[in-house]
Amino acid sequence: MYRFAPSPTGDMHIGNLRAAIFNYICSLQDKSGFILRIEDTDTERNIDGKGEEIKKILAIFGIKWDAEYIQSENLKFHRQLASQLLINKKAFACFCTPDELEAKKEAAKACGEAYRYDGTCERLSDSEVLENEKPFVIRMKKPERVMSFTDLIKGELSFEPDAIDSFVIMRADKTPTYNFACAVDDMLEGVTCVIRGEDHTSNTPKQELIREALGYNERISYAHLPIILNEDGKKMSKRDNSSSVKWLLESGFLPEAITNYLVLLGNKTPVEIFTMSEAAQWFDIKNVSRSPARFDIKKLEQINREHIRLANNKRLSEITGFTDETKLSLVRFYTQESSLLTEIIERVNLIYNNEKQFSSEHLANINQIRASIDDMLATGAPKDYDEFKKQLMGATNLKGKSFFIPLRLLLTGSEHGPELSELYPIISKDLKAIIKEKA
Repeated sequence: MYRFAPSPTGDMHIGNLRAAIFNYICSLQDKSGFILRIEDTDTERNIDGKGEEIKKILAIFGIKWDAEYIQSENLKFHRQLASQLLINKKAFACFCTPDELEAKKEAAKACGEAYRYDGTCERLSDSEVLENEKPFVIRMKKPERVMSFTDLIKGELSFEPDAIDSFVIMRADKTPTYNFACAVDDMLEGVTCVIRGEDHTSNTPKQELIREALGYNERISYAHLPIILNEDGKKMSKRDNSSSVKWLLESGFLPEAITNYLVLLGNKTPVEIFTMSEAAQWFDIKNVSRSPARFDIKKLEQINREHIRLANNKRLSEITGFTDETKLSLVRFYTQESSLLTEIIERVNLIYNNEKQFSSEHLANINQIRASIDDMLATGAPKDYDEFKKQLMGATNLKGKSFFIPLRLLLTGSEHGPELSELYPIISKDLKAIIKEKA
């Protein structure tokens, strides 16, 4: 069983999406199942509506889940199991105040040492705990041995007891910390493999320790994905527009192209252009590089262009809103000019815009060409561009820039663009609609 467990605290970034895609592809391969868990226990940072937004984005990318969980709905289990750990002496109540802990951290810092919890409350007797009326958190007892696990990407990883420390699992307000809620939920929901970002690597031994202390013996395998760097070679942040999945979609990148690129990024693949279902035939998480991968927007644009070209008419109609076959052909045609769907749609719409604005410099010649094409259409416009051009030049007595620039403006709304000889065969049957002026 695989899972994707985002927090509803902000826009989904490509690191989140990459983890979701990898988990989903692996679930397709072994048919073990895929669940979505909205981790909403950090109430101060939650943003209304983000949970639904996450689900909509996953649906856009064709990611389907077998079950959905809301982490806060498991609170009663978190509290019950934390109490069980207290009773079994696997965890202890800690009454140290934030000020006291901060003073100890500053003292350690002054000595040039890493702060570790000093065990003050772990040494309290049962009666001292029962008689203490101060607010308390619950801490796991520091492990007595090295904690190790095999990462499917990074290999064998080990953590000394001091690196894990006596960490907090329940806050004073009786809400679980991330590690405790995550460890318990993965256990309760039958998760068997966790694929997530490498910033969670140090959380894994803590979560393993929690489940072990609760007597859970089912094995969970792990793969921690290297970070994605921006084009400057630095860790991607919210300041990088391209880190936002919403921004990429709004900019004109197709979900299938984004998926393709994120699977390709820092990975060994047998082909460069593929769909998610095709990737499921050969994907191997062990082939993902251990090193950070640099995000290349130009590469994504190239992949996006290929997916627009490969899309069938039904798919093109879904993503453009066009139903006319000529317009769909133009979408593919304009991939030679642009890689972004938004720009391509704009260019196609401009061709059919009957309110094109022309400068006075070309207006007279444009009107002359328009009238000549209108006359030509009475008997049927030639399908061959050379013949069309020859007849039009003869009818208008225009040539050179005085002919080609006004013609291009009339047909496309722009002075620059693809060769008219290549464009004309696509639009020839729509000339009447294209040159028509608004009534």
